[in-house]
Amino acid sequence: MFNGLFSKKSFGLLMLALIVLALLPQFLPRFYINLLAVILGAGLLATSLNVGLGFGGMFQFHHGVFYGFGAYTAALVVTKAGLSFWLGFTAAPLTAALLGLVMGIICIRLSKLYFGMLQISLGSLVWVVVFRWYDLTGGDDGIHGIPLPDIIYSTTGGYYFILAVTSVCLLVMFLIACSPFGRTFQAIRDNPERCGALGVNVRRHQLIGLVFASFFAGIAGALFVVVEGSVFPDLLFWSLSLEIIIMCLLGGWFIFLGPLFGAAAIVTLRVFGSTYTDYWSAVLGVIMMLTIIFLPDGILGFFRKKTQKSEE
Repeated sequence: MFNGLFSKKSFGLLMLALIVLALLPQFLPRFYINLLAVILGAGLLATSLNVGLGFGGMFQFHHGVFYGFGAYTAALVVTKAGLSFWLGFTAAPLTAALLGLVMGIICIRLSKLYFGMLQISLGSLVWVVVFRWYDLTGGDDGIHGIPLPDIIYSTTGGYYFILAVTSVCLLVMFLIACSPFGRTFQAIRDNPERCGALGVNVRRHQLIGLVFASFFAGIAGALFVVVEGSVFPDLLFWSLSLEIIIMCLLGGWFIFLGPLFGAAAIVTLRVFGSTYTDYWSAVLGVIMMLTIIFLPDGILGFFRKKTQKSEE
């Protein structure tokens, strides 16, 4: 799945990309620095979905609920409990992982499509609670004006923090994917019956994979608070989960950095495209349809195939 990803050439390109991303705030207006921060957070979120869906073949149709749960946790720790943002940032992935564990225990006995449909149902229940619990969550108004530490309060400071956190998380997820657990997880995706016959505890691996995925989604949710300084119920709504799936599909399921590229494309289209149309959901549907028809392996998958053919 990831053969050759970290060859010397690829590693050099990644280091160059990090250097460029670190230098860009010195030359870009604040708007574009903020856009890059949003792209990095969305890329982390999409890659976290790919842990369960791409690596493990689990039909996670409502991954956004873990993202929103992490964001609300960070916000509530600061605004309601009166504790520091750093405690909220630490609590966000832990509570998201706990939610993933609870939902996983309920859903894990079901297979594929049924797993995904039940996850949508449970995630929608969480959304309803957040949407209606005005005293705690602010209801449909959300929570605004979340205080942030001075070091990440500015656009540039927040960007560098998000870049650092995203880079570390991507590295950890890559190491997980290349570990014995990750390779077993991918084998379960390809043939769960055979893995079970060989003595692999399929459900336990799937549950652990879901917890990993929700943990990193919770971190992405906390990073959203850094960018926006607010949270709202739409972060837990199912339509966001569809957008995350399209990010993975567009970038490429079976290439580790594919979801990051897909996130960059979707976020950029959403920011600039919303100026010209109010029908963003319809645009997403068209993008998904065209990708399935013409780029079933995603953008990076398409270029990888072209490169392999040229080398032959």
